[in-house]
Amino acid sequence: MQQLKSRKRVGLALGGGGARGLAHIGVLSVLEEVNIPIDYIAGTSMGSMIGAAYSAGVEIPQLLKIAADTGWWQISRPAWPRHGLLSFEKMEQWITDVMGDVDIRDLPIPFAAVTTDIETGERIIMREGPVGKVVRASCSVPGFVSPLEYQGRLLCDGGISDNLPDYAARLLGADYVIGVDVFVPAFRSFLGPAGALLAAVETLVQHAGGGDLDADCLIIPDLVRSSYIRLSRYEEYIEAGEQAAREMLPTIQAALSEKVELTQPSIPVNPPIFETSP
Repeated sequence: MQQLKSRKRVGLALGGGGARGLAHIGVLSVLEEVNIPIDYIAGTSMGSMIGAAYSAGVEIPQLLKIAADTGWWQISRPAWPRHGLLSFEKMEQWITDVMGDVDIRDLPIPFAAVTTDIETGERIIMREGPVGKVVRASCSVPGFVSPLEYQGRLLCDGGISDNLPDYAARLLGADYVIGVDVFVPAFRSFLGPAGALLAAVETLVQHAGGGDLDADCLIIPDLVRSSYIRLSRYEEYIEAGEQAAREMLPTIQAALSEKVELTQPSIPVNPPIFETSP
């Protein structure tokens, strides 16, 4: 049954991009500053880490402090290279320490994380499971980080199958989806053939899962020249996120000022893990 709502339900889709994903903190701070409501959050890779933390109630000042104080050595360790060079087992415990030993279905803001079954190539959108394990799986870049064995699957980075989880945000029940894309391809001609190959891989990842087809608004921080791995550049990433969000505020505020007829969410409030086609 349809009913008139006073506003649209807003979903955030926070994309993957390694250290660049710290730009999501800047975006969140601007949306919060102007009281843009956030009803749902979906995240991939670093987007799942920032999104889960915010959904769990970690406030912006604490997120800024975490960004300043955290390095790769705190969340990873070398691994026997059977499936990856690193293990994110430390990340799982670190996330649990920061967000609590909770199931993501119980987070205050409904949240979904995108992972990939490395054996089948399927996109797995997770709406239940321990927050540490779920985020760890979503961040585990194949070839570099060992995948996580969970419920009979080998789960790895969601960016392989869906780097901008706008579709997942829509499935959660969002009527208006704000996508934040931090994985912007760039051709680095000075690298020669390797530069062309890298640009091609970046383009494939950016368009995985349909790209931004389900986003109503797209925020793209200027990170083309930024590293994917240098967490120490956190201020640069966060500032880029803030600037890009401010530029899109008029568009977002105009869209949310409209009153429209809305349907009930397309899936239950606490759905189980669900899968979509590759």
